[in-house]
Amino acid sequence: MSNSSLAPLPSSDRTDVTARLREALLGASFSADGLLDLLGAPAYAALARSETVPALRATRGDSPLEALVRLFLLQQPVPRARVADVLPVEDCLESGWLAQTGGDELAATVDVRPYGGPGGEDWFIVSDLGCAVGGAGGIGSHDEGVVLGVGGASTTLAGITVRKPVGSALDLGTGSGIQALHAAQHATRVTATDLNPRALHITALTLALSGAPAADLREGSLFEPIADDETYDLIVSNPPFVISPGARLTYRDGGMGGDDLCRTLVQEAGDRLNDGGYAQFLANWQHVEGEDWQDRLRSWVPRGCDAWIVQREVQDVTQYAELWLRDAGDHRSDPMEYQARYDAWLDEFEARKVKSVGFGWISLRKSAAAEPSVVVEEWPHSVEQPLGDTVRAHFDRVDYLRAHDDAALLAGHFILAGEVVQEQVGLPGAEDPEHVVLRQHRGMRRATKVDTVGAGFAGVCDGTLSAGRILDAIAQLVGEDPVLLRDRTPSQIRLLVEQGFIEPAR
Repeated sequence: MSNSSLAPLPSSDRTDVTARLREALLGASFSADGLLDLLGAPAYAALARSETVPALRATRGDSPLEALVRLFLLQQPVPRARVADVLPVEDCLESGWLAQTGGDELAATVDVRPYGGPGGEDWFIVSDLGCAVGGAGGIGSHDEGVVLGVGGASTTLAGITVRKPVGSALDLGTGSGIQALHAAQHATRVTATDLNPRALHITALTLALSGAPAADLREGSLFEPIADDETYDLIVSNPPFVISPGARLTYRDGGMGGDDLCRTLVQEAGDRLNDGGYAQFLANWQHVEGEDWQDRLRSWVPRGCDAWIVQREVQDVTQYAELWLRDAGDHRSDPMEYQARYDAWLDEFEARKVKSVGFGWISLRKSAAAEPSVVVEEWPHSVEQPLGDTVRAHFDRVDYLRAHDDAALLAGHFILAGEVVQEQVGLPGAEDPEHVVLRQHRGMRRATKVDTVGAGFAGVCDGTLSAGRILDAIAQLVGEDPVLLRDRTPSQIRLLVEQGFIEPAR
């Protein structure tokens, strides 16, 4: 379908109306906290799965908030008299936020979803009707050019993004403007691009309705709208990374073969970053028969950049095809059509010798180092969002380790990171543990095996003694030659620093 099948959008020029609408919504407690209080946790969680029945049942009363939830989140017509008590109806009709339906009822022209900012801000994400919430139902997502709202990918990228004051930020493929909205809180200037002009219009609405500064909106694919001499301190993108046959859905399918879109995005980002700047993406990548997937990703990293790439999930090609066919609602179409589309996905993977598809995070940092650090790892375990500070700390540790050889490491002072615990693993009643595990309860929540020296070293790191002095004391305690202990332990100290179990004392 073309964009013409989609509803007309509210005017993005009537900022006066948008401001009054924002004030009215907040006055009725149409916020993330207000929704949770009204709906209760089960119905609120069901909305995130695209299930509306619990919310419909919870909004059968006559309060202003219930009217707004039915109007903007559940797409239910509401009597004009009820809406008039809450919203500036004439202004909203004139500017296109509301439309008259049959009888004396009003309907919303777009989804408006309350969204709590990281600092407690009351934001609103605008999206196309039926697309405010995620889930496998794929509500409304058959339309070409449709603009989706908040989903798991959106919040994941927002959570891993490094948040520090910057002069300029670029949101590539902005969609409904979620990343641009976050960036506007710490960037002096925000540029947002999208191939879909409808997405740029909706981004303008999201920013205005959230009370955020306007962004520089540009139409085009990837870096095409960006001049050759433009560079940024932060680049973020939740691109249309789905590896699919063809480009049926703009919001999902990149239109390039295989994982070429994600590769191109990563490779071209290096030249667009200022020194010390970050580029952070979500991506899919192919696991190709006879090829190491980690080597594939290393080849994407542009020169002059450090990289940290984390694979969070891997799906075989059948699981992957089924996931995205269901996301678009194809499983509810004609069985023969569904089968043909499924076949087309498997044909595409077979032709490319793809056995599975990985999903994860790619973080780049522009660096002048002679030998860039490229870390590619698999970490499917639970983490603690937000991780922006964790990402930034990773690259800080890279700098530290790069600048300190073993002798400098032994002269350094360290402290044990917060919320690290020690676990001893072995048979019950055994005199000594088989091994010792250090485990983080924050950030990446890593766990690493250490020997008794490593465990003892980490346990006494309080910044007082140098690493070498601590090892000398341990050597005396266990009856080992201190010179030999100093020779063999720096690699273990380096690992503990690299993974964030101990930190250089400031």
